[in-house]
Amino acid sequence: ENDCLHSEHHHNPFSFAHSLTMAKQKFRTFQYRGIELNELITKSHEEMAQLFNARKRRRFNRKYGAQYFRLMQKLRNAKKDVPYGEKPPAVKTHLRDAIVLPEMIGSVLGVYNGLGFIEVEVRAEMVGHHLGEFAITYKPIRHGRPGVGATSSSKFVPLK
Repeated sequence: ENDCLHSEHHHNPFSFAHSLTMAKQKFRTFQYRGIELNELITKSHEEMAQLFNARKRRRFNRKYGAQYFRLMQKLRNAKKDVPYGEKPPAVKTHLRDAIVLPEMIGSVLGVYNGLGFIEVEVRAEMVGHHLGEFAITYKPIRHGRPGVGATSSSKFVPLK
């Protein structure tokens, strides 16, 4: 009657055969526009600009000046003397409009949000985005929470 539960045809996720097929599956490597990460790192700034969308290409062609290259130099220096597996010291910047390049991956940046520096660890998925996207400039509001003056017990009662 109930043999279908114990038969060979039933898919058991804890079986040895299933674990072997899972081991054979390759981990998904990061790709940006079909190019793997190790190839992206070897590309020059001009070659990377060709991979970006039109807005970022225009930005690279017009205004990617000395301050951005100075930031890249500071990131390289911060990563230089760090042992493998450890995070480099944070490099503070006001350049919220800087585009994340593959060379920045693994760096820690302090991105200014108008009030302070928000630490952002650059990961592969961030390539092609602006730094400002990762440092929020406002405090999200929380609906439904009582504030000062919301209840009768917290109201100010003047003395007569």
